[in-house]
Amino acid sequence: MGRDGQLPLFETKAAKGRILFGLYAVSTFVGICLICVYRLIHLPEEGKVGRWAWIGLFLSELGYILYWFITVTVRLKPIYRYTFKDRLSQRYEKVLPGIDIFVCTANPIIEPPTMVINTVLSVMAYDYPPEKLSVYLSDDGGSCLTFYALLEASQFSKLWLPFCKKFKVEPRCPEAYFTSTPEPHHDDPLMAEEWSSIKKLYEDMRNRIESAMKVGQISEEIRKQHKGFGEWDLVSDPRNHQTILQILIDGRDGKAMDVEGQPLPTLVYLSREKRPKYAHNFKAGAMNALIRVSSRISNGEIILNVDCDMYSNNSESVKDALCFLMDEETGHEIAYVQFPQCFNNITKNDLYACSLNVITEVELAGFDSNGGPCYIGTGCFHRREALCGKKYDMDCEREQTTRNNDGKIEESASVLEETCKVLASCSYEDNTQWGKEMGLKYGCPVEDVLTGLSIQCRGWKSIYFTPERKAFLGVAPTTLLQTLIQHKRWIEGDFQIFLSRYCPFTYGHKRIPLKLQISYCIFLLWGPNCLPTLYYVAMPSLCLLKGISLFPKISSLWILPFAYVMSSSCAYSLGEFIWCGGTLLGWWNDQRMWVFKRTTSFFFGCSETILKQLGFSRSSFAVTSKVADEEESKRFEQEVMEFGAASPMFTILATLALLNLFTFVGGITRVIIDMQAQVLDSLLLQILLCGVLVLMNLPVYHGLFFRKDATRMPCSVTYQSIAFALLACSLALY
Repeated sequence: MGRDGQLPLFETKAAKGRILFGLYAVSTFVGICLICVYRLIHLPEEGKVGRWAWIGLFLSELGYILYWFITVTVRLKPIYRYTFKDRLSQRYEKVLPGIDIFVCTANPIIEPPTMVINTVLSVMAYDYPPEKLSVYLSDDGGSCLTFYALLEASQFSKLWLPFCKKFKVEPRCPEAYFTSTPEPHHDDPLMAEEWSSIKKLYEDMRNRIESAMKVGQISEEIRKQHKGFGEWDLVSDPRNHQTILQILIDGRDGKAMDVEGQPLPTLVYLSREKRPKYAHNFKAGAMNALIRVSSRISNGEIILNVDCDMYSNNSESVKDALCFLMDEETGHEIAYVQFPQCFNNITKNDLYACSLNVITEVELAGFDSNGGPCYIGTGCFHRREALCGKKYDMDCEREQTTRNNDGKIEESASVLEETCKVLASCSYEDNTQWGKEMGLKYGCPVEDVLTGLSIQCRGWKSIYFTPERKAFLGVAPTTLLQTLIQHKRWIEGDFQIFLSRYCPFTYGHKRIPLKLQISYCIFLLWGPNCLPTLYYVAMPSLCLLKGISLFPKISSLWILPFAYVMSSSCAYSLGEFIWCGGTLLGWWNDQRMWVFKRTTSFFFGCSETILKQLGFSRSSFAVTSKVADEEESKRFEQEVMEFGAASPMFTILATLALLNLFTFVGGITRVIIDMQAQVLDSLLLQILLCGVLVLMNLPVYHGLFFRKDATRMPCSVTYQSIAFALLACSLALY
C-alpha cells in the first residue's frame, strides 16, 4: 500500500534462480583461488625460458578476475519492474504532465530523412493527450531536405494520428507498421479501405522525399509552400549558419487539428547556430539547445529523448514512465526512467552481436538493484528539473509531478520563433553552467553515461524498465566495421570517464552507493579488457610454437580448477544467453565478437583515450551509418560477415587469426613429429585454446582466401597480416 492508503503505481520483483547463480559464483571463486595458487607455486625460476610469458599470463588472469568480480556484483540481484497504468489513469488523467520529446539527427546522408520522420510520427502518435505532447527535431546537419521531410510529416500526421488511435495501431511508425502488418481482411471493409488509403498516402510522401534526396535540393515550387525554406537562402555551409527554428504545428492554435477535429501535438524544427570558431559539442550540445528552446515554447515537465532511428514500438511507453515518475511513495526521488535499446534488424543468430540482450536483460537490471541504471542516451524519460541541474532535496518530495501545464504562452508562433533563436545561438552558453552543471555534460564521447552519473550524484534515483512489448526499436550496424567503430566510440568515452575526475570511485564517493560505483565499471573498464585478451589470444599460441607450456599437464590435478572455471563460465554464459532469447549459434557469434571487439575496438578506444589524456589527440564523434544498400542488406540477412575496407582493425583481426592458424598447425606438427606422450600432456590445453581461436576465426580465413566478392578482405590487409603473423612466429622460434 502506498502513501495515503493508495495502491502503488508500480511494483518491483527480484529475479528468480539466484541460488543457482550463487552456487556458480562461489564454486567459480574457489576455482579462481586455486588457479592463483597454481600460478604462484609453479612460477618458473629466474632465467628459465617462459618465465616472463608465465608472469604475463598470470597478470592477464588477474585482470579477468577483477572484471569477473565486477560482473558478479552487477548480476547478483537483478530486479524487474511492473507498472499499473490503469491506476495512473484513474488518479491523474486530468492532470497529466506535459511531455517534450527530442529527436536528434546529424546527417541526412547516413540518417535518411524518411527514417527520421518515421521516428517523429511514431512519437507524435503516443496514446497520450496530444495537447500535452510536443515533439522537437534537432537537425545538426542543417539540411533543408530534412526540414522538407518534417514538413511533409506534419501534413501526413493529420491523417496518421487519427488512424492509429481509431484502430489501435501498433507500432505507430508508418514504415514499420506497413512492412510488418498484412492488409486487413475484407470482413472489416472500413479498416481495409482506410488501411489502403493511408498506405498509399504514406508511400506517396516517402517517394516525394526520396526524389528530393536524389536530386539533392528542393524545387522552387516546394520552397513556396512554407516560409521556413527562406532560412536556407542565408546558409552556404551546414557547419556555418544561423539558428533555424520553425514551429510547424503550434499545439496552442485552435486550428491545429487532425482530419477528425482532434488537436495535434506541437511540432518544432530546430537547427542550432553553428560557427567554425565555436565548439558545438556534438549530440550533448544539440540536446542542451533543445532543453532551452523547449522551455520557452512548451516547457514540458518530462523530457523524452530518442535517437532518430529509434522509433516508438509501444504507444503506452509514456504512461509506463509516468507510473514511476508520479508514484506517490517514491516518484519524487526519480530523475529518469531508462528503457532498453533494442533493434528491429537483428538476424536470427545475431551475426555481429548487436542485440545486447544480456546487457539489457541482466546487466542493466542488476544496475537497477544496485542504485539505478546509467543513462544510455536514448529511450529515456527525464524529469526536466533534474536534467537541468537541480539537486534532490526534501522540497522535491513536496513538488510532485502533478502540475497541469495550462500556463499558455501568449506569443504567436512567429514571435516565439524569433525570440527562441537566441537560446540556440553559439554564444549563449558562454560563461554559463551549461554542459557543466546544467543539461548534458560536455567533453566526452559518451555524454549520456556521464550525465546520468552526475544526476545520481546530485541525490536523484533512476529506474530501469523493460516492458513486455519493447518500447523502442532501432537500427543496428549491418557491417563488421560499423560495429567495431561504434564500440570504439563507446569504449573511448567510457574509459575517459574512468580516468577523469568523474571516476565513480572519486566523484561518486559518499554520493552514490559503493555497489553502484562498482556497477559503472562494468562499462567503464571495457577498454582495459583489451590487454589481457590480446595477451591470451597471442602469447599461449606463440609459446605453443616454441613448446613452452603455460598450463598444467592434463595428468595433473591442477588441471581441474582451470577446466572447471573455463567450462562453468562457458556453461553459465550460454545459459544466460539462451535465457535472454538467443540461440546456440548466436552465442557462438557473441563469443567471436567478444574476441574481435576486445582485440580491435577496445584496443583502439583505450589507446585513443590515453593519447587524449596525454594531449596528443582530440575528441571526435563518429555517427554510425543507418543506410545499407541492397547487396549489403542481403549479405547481412544471410549472415555473411562483411569486410571490404582496408582498416587497421581488420589488419589486427587478420594477423591474430593467421598467427593462431600457423601456431595451431605448428603445435599439431610438433606432437606428431615428437610422438611423445609428455609433449601432448603438457601442451594439450594450449592446443585446445589455439584450436578454439582458429574456429572462431573461420569467417576471417574465408574472407582472406576464399571469397571473391567486393567485401572480401582487401589484398593489402591480406599481405600485411601474413607478413606480421610470419614475423611474430619467426621471433617466437628465434
